[in-house]
Amino acid sequence: MESLSPNFFVKDINATIEFYRLLGFQTVATVPDEGDLVWAMMTCGNVSLMFQTFSSLGDELPEIARTEGGSLLLYIKTTGIRKFFAHLEGKVRILKGLEKTFYGATEFSVLDNNGYVLTFAEDE
Repeated sequence: MESLSPNFFVKDINATIEFYRLLGFQTVATVPDEGDLVWAMMTCGNVSLMFQTFSSLGDELPEIARTEGGSLLLYIKTTGIRKFFAHLEGKVRILKGLEKTFYGATEFSVLDNNGYVLTFAEDE
């Protein structure tokens, strides 16, 4: 295996792109190239995420639930976590503030605009 790029199903690609830009992600590819987007890939450092509309699935993969969010938490390692947290305060929904864990990481969790939980962590 060489990499992992989660593909999240969302209702609104444009709103999702705006949210992830707040987190420092950049759009690297979309389908189509312009207009009503049905898919996008965004990256920040070594992290790549893909987003696809529920409607673009059609009848393919009926096993994928057509609901927002999910029983999934993305654990994203970062640097400068305190500065990053301060940058996001008041701009996104913070579920859990900065805290030092028993395993030595400093973490905080946010809820994205689609109901997915993102936990950012740094080994300080």
